[in-house]
Amino acid sequence: MENQILELEKRYWKAMETRDFDTVKKLTRFPCIVAGKDGVRSVDEASFKKMFDSGAGSQMKVLNISDAESDIIDERTATLAYLIELEYEVKDQKSSGKCACTSTWVKENGNWICAMHTESELRK
Repeated sequence: MENQILELEKRYWKAMETRDFDTVKKLTRFPCIVAGKDGVRSVDEASFKKMFDSGAGSQMKVLNISDAESDIIDERTATLAYLIELEYEVKDQKSSGKCACTSTWVKENGNWICAMHTESELRK
């Protein structure tokens, strides 16, 4: 099951990369909790869609996911932590970064969905 959770996380990032909102929506529990450089917030589906759409015109590419650690708490709850390297392009300006991420996945109605995600930028 641990590999399944990591594969779901990779699928989520691929959907973010390809701007596939339907897949992202199917893999997200609403409201979800997100934490990162902009703070902590609970996000409903409409707010999430607005955030997703605000990234139109920019490109993101996942370069690498490594050092994954997961914990299957029970048959309905799993946590995952990993490092991710990303490349961004906004208005022809490229940048890259590395983050430590965590996600909490829960199983509802037979499907795994992400209930919480955090990103912490790593020092270069």
